[in-house]
Amino acid sequence: MQYKTLGNTGLLVSEICLGTMTFGGRGFWTAIGTLDQSVADGIVTRALDAGINFIDTADVYSEGLSEEITGRAIVNSGRKRSDVVLATKVFGATGPGPNDRAASRGHIMDGVKASLKRLGTDYIDLYQIHGLDTLTPVEETVRALDDLVRQGHVRYVGVSNWAAWNIMKALGIADRHGWTRLATLQAYYTIAGRDLEREIVPLLEAEKLGLMVWSPLAGGLLSGKFDREGNGPEGSRRATFDFPPVNKDRAFACIDVMRGIAGARGVSVARIALAWVLHRPFVMSVIIGAKNIGQLDDNIAATEIKLTADELRQLDQVSALPPEYPGWMIERQGVGRRPE
Repeated sequence: MQYKTLGNTGLLVSEICLGTMTFGGRGFWTAIGTLDQSVADGIVTRALDAGINFIDTADVYSEGLSEEITGRAIVNSGRKRSDVVLATKVFGATGPGPNDRAASRGHIMDGVKASLKRLGTDYIDLYQIHGLDTLTPVEETVRALDDLVRQGHVRYVGVSNWAAWNIMKALGIADRHGWTRLATLQAYYTIAGRDLEREIVPLLEAEKLGLMVWSPLAGGLLSGKFDREGNGPEGSRRATFDFPPVNKDRAFACIDVMRGIAGARGVSVARIALAWVLHRPFVMSVIIGAKNIGQLDDNIAATEIKLTADELRQLDQVSALPPEYPGWMIERQGVGRRPE
């Protein structure tokens, strides 16, 4: 297991982050997973034993039950709280009222108190805004996050599923006022979905934000267990919850190449898909979820795969993004202006 800094900070996090969306199984979230406390305890302990020190959850997962189970699992593992970098998120609806959601100061302040109680901790290492609130001024959100850091409830802050210009605006506001800067972005990224590379990745590299990748297997589609007609393992997540959206033709073209590489190495297609993401230099940590120990172990084993230059060439070629304006014009006009 390798460790990288949490964005432009001195905090080290494992290249694999354990996601806990499968913990609980309440309401809508039964489609994702229904793991009880005893199973979750085993998964968290195995992950920590493997060198994972980074765990991610959210207040909306299983309507708060995931946070409760996660907090207890950390305690039950016997590890010190300081040995775990614990991340959670706020934004989604946590009640029926009009203010029980989004990124207003009021909801953030209510949300952090509720999350701290459910997690059974007195601080959150990384607190993330789970989505983009188009109603609340960005200044209000950034100021609220800064206050949480100053109060000691939160140590670092980040966002999830934001566009590049929104992130840059938040960074500019923080810099202008001397408020806490965003440290991370949590976003969807896979070999079959490389849209992030157009605008967001250059921003992350320039501003030194850490990228946490969610759904690196595209909801299980890139596990290699599905055919082009959508047939796959009974009870699998993709079979019951077809998300995130994926261009299936591109995805299966990637799977065909990965299957050949996986077969030659004697490993699962999922390991190759994860290894490709882990090889991307701008990726800080890859979030994996698991329904059992076997699945967890197979995903963790992806950290041991070192893809060759030829394998990377094949994978990069089959998954390459089609040209898009203004990218192709910037590329054309930039000839002769790039350092060798």
